[in-house]
Amino acid sequence: MNIVLFGYGKMGKEIEQIALQRGHAIILKIDKDNREDATKEALKKADVAIEFSTPGTVTDNITRCFEIGLPIVVGATGWYEQFEGIKNKCKQFNGALFYATNFSVGVNLFWKMTEQMAKLMDGFPDYDASLQEIHHIHKLDKPSGTAITTAEKLITNQSQKKVWTLDNKNAKDELHIDVIRENEVPGTHTVFYKSAIDEINLTHIAHNRKGFALGAILAAEFLKGKQGVYTMSDML
Repeated sequence: MNIVLFGYGKMGKEIEQIALQRGHAIILKIDKDNREDATKEALKKADVAIEFSTPGTVTDNITRCFEIGLPIVVGATGWYEQFEGIKNKCKQFNGALFYATNFSVGVNLFWKMTEQMAKLMDGFPDYDASLQEIHHIHKLDKPSGTAITTAEKLITNQSQKKVWTLDNKNAKDELHIDVIRENEVPGTHTVFYKSAIDEINLTHIAHNRKGFALGAILAAEFLKGKQGVYTMSDML
């Protein structure tokens, strides 16, 4: 496939390496210094786009791809407040969108365990649930998309927590997310269940970005030739 990359930071470079290893070509790399190169004529030469830019540019990039019929895989987060509008545009242009807050197979297994753990712990109200996410200092959104998805899966599968919050003084029915930015951490997410007696933790630690990058390429291969909106559940 011919691939366009929106965002050529550390994730973009990791995606490029794996794409080349799998026999694909990166025909255009768009970053903050060359956004003007993403013309419709240039984009039409691609089979699929992969988006890992910034919250401020992602929706414009998605729309531009829809307008020319270019399928797009979106790994950037921080734009989900506009999701309904993007989904409507996808339908309007008969476009193809694959989105995920995390493309790692390990994280998706972590989410399944989070759901099952929430159901089990719902019968033990003495344990109070909370989340923590740790990422590198360059990450712009807070909390991470992965943390938000984890929180939503926990909240949906139990009765005690109703919403998530970043407030340290959260109420009993609020799920606190502790956000830490340090060094070059690829991503660590932990679900805590704490009581006065003991503590139970479920943690996913990413050692590098390869799992995210491979998942994005697999999503691009899956999306080629399709229309509609897809997620990791569809691919897996």
